[in-house]
Amino acid sequence: MPIESLIYYCDIVAVGVFAISGALAAAEKRLDIFGFALLATVTGIGGGTVRDVVLNAPHVFWVENSIYLQVCLGAALLTFAAARLLVSLERALLWMDAAGLGLFSVLGCSKSLQLGADPLVAVTMGVATATFGSVIRDILLNKKPVLLGPEIYVSCALLGAIVYAVLVELAVSAVYGVLVASAIGFLLRAAAIVFDLRLPKYNA
Repeated sequence: MPIESLIYYCDIVAVGVFAISGALAAAEKRLDIFGFALLATVTGIGGGTVRDVVLNAPHVFWVENSIYLQVCLGAALLTFAAARLLVSLERALLWMDAAGLGLFSVLGCSKSLQLGADPLVAVTMGVATATFGSVIRDILLNKKPVLLGPEIYVSCALLGAIVYAVLVELAVSAVYGVLVASAIGFLLRAAAIVFDLRLPKYNA
């Protein structure tokens, strides 16, 4: 399988994992099937939608390729039918989310650069791609957004996007840049999970 195809399928899987996390949040609130569909969709594709709209992309990615929307709706139905089983797999989903976080941030940065964004803007959009879906979900549920949580989460997306932007400036192949930067973002998130790493808080 060509590496480009592998990244594409990993991107779809990451959307599915994020969508399941949104649907599980709906299960916690005991919402109906439409609530599951809404939260799965905004969590799975919300960040990428914000990126494409802000950068005035010719097409929003899930409008251009409806497979992403299909995956979100499928994840909602799956979770609605098997929420208890998926909750029991929460640890596995946490690790899949970590991999998705690293990949989303890098792919978001990559697409932003392709659209002509400044590297700093591209890094910012990479972080937005990886995290804004969760932020929208938390706002809808009236919860504290993940961006404001104590655990190292957003920093992982930021590191992955920065590494990718630097590798592009060094003329490293875009494909290998995606792989390396995604792995670095994932490893930081993995370290945060295993060792409970947290950023220092401000103390007046």
